[in-house]
Amino acid sequence: MSLAPRVVLVHRTTEYEELVAHHGTHGQAAFFLASRGRDIEEVAERHRRTRQALAEVTSAIPLTWRQSRVERADLDRFLFAPEDVVVVVGQDGLVANVAKYLAGQPVLGIDTDPGRNPGVLVRHRPQDAAKLLTSTAAPVDELTMVEAVADDTQRLVALNEIYLGAAGHQTARYRLGLDDDGGAVEAQASSGVLVGTGTGATGWLRSVWQERGAALRLPGPAEERLVWFVREAWPSPATGTSLVAGELSASARLRLTVESERLIAFGDGMESDALELTWGQSVRVGVCAERLRLVG
Repeated sequence: MSLAPRVVLVHRTTEYEELVAHHGTHGQAAFFLASRGRDIEEVAERHRRTRQALAEVTSAIPLTWRQSRVERADLDRFLFAPEDVVVVVGQDGLVANVAKYLAGQPVLGIDTDPGRNPGVLVRHRPQDAAKLLTSTAAPVDELTMVEAVADDTQRLVALNEIYLGAAGHQTARYRLGLDDDGGAVEAQASSGVLVGTGTGATGWLRSVWQERGAALRLPGPAEERLVWFVREAWPSPATGTSLVAGELSASARLRLTVESERLIAFGDGMESDALELTWGQSVRVGVCAERLRLVG
């Protein structure tokens, strides 16, 4: 007898819930926002839409299926099973947050605030959940991910981008090179290195690309190609600026060797779940073998 699918609902604490938790009551939170020229009703309305979406998606789950819920802050402690169907209820960024913890499970993104979210990853409305959960013909896009592997076997996976640099985004010192570039390596001091995918090309990566006026073509979400940028490289007698941007094919790897007391690597903005790298350690970054299976 096969095990019934389990739907895992992924959500995050709303801004309204955070405000009330911090200030104690709705009234105190309203007073705090009013003192800064904001109306709590706008925040409360987004909270209500999110809760309504969660309720609507929950009611759409077939009665014979199992279900579970996990909040964004608990993702690194939640154990996903192979038969899970992951339903992300919230913003595009929440899909990226959960992607690194999956191993091929299908992901359904539900937009709780159409018009406010770009809807790149949360492509569906709550009322679509019932049909999509039981459909065997729903299209699935396989999105490229990026991984960083340290020489001590630490590993990090991300959907949008991986940042390598100093905690607090201060000056990072390291040596940078490409594994397939004949051994060319450059010592650098910068604000860090950003390596991203085609999905990430709609966010942080794109802002760097636009600011830089780079001639590089940004990859598509399913394309097995990454682009990378060094942020604010500093020229000095000991550090260079010749290797500040490039692309990585499916087999290529960017290698960074730490020359600071401590650097970190984190993915998709989740600094709380970062790799810790110390002097002399190396980390290689490239296309990840796993992909995010997003229901289209």
